[in-house]
Amino acid sequence: QVQLVESGGGLVQPGGSLRLSCAASGRTFYTLGWFRQLPEQEREFVAAISRSGGRTTYADSVKGRFTVSRDNAGYTVALQMNSLKPEDTAIYYCAARLSDILSSEPIWYNYWGVGTQVTVSS
Repeated sequence: QVQLVESGGGLVQPGGSLRLSCAASGRTFYTLGWFRQLPEQEREFVAAISRSGGRTTYADSVKGRFTVSRDNAGYTVALQMNSLKPEDTAIYYCAARLSDILSSEPIWYNYWGVGTQVTVSS
């Protein structure tokens, strides 16, 4: 049974940091990614990382502030979020793709977690 389970969301003040984690199980995954979504808005790409962890890609809006990483076994992916802004507030989703080609398009991801809420507010 394939499962992606996110953790680490919460409330943080502007300028603060949070670390999200996603535990993937049930099969071998290649690309792991993070997306975020606000109510009544489309899911937005945040970051993605290859199977080996050697290749990463980021949305321009988070570049330089967020860092995606992956453990050696390849089943846990983390998103370190620094210098958080109110506009980073969203539900963050972990996603897995059965291809090692990095993609920013939700349609190319095969499995999704249920999401974790991140709220940036003073």
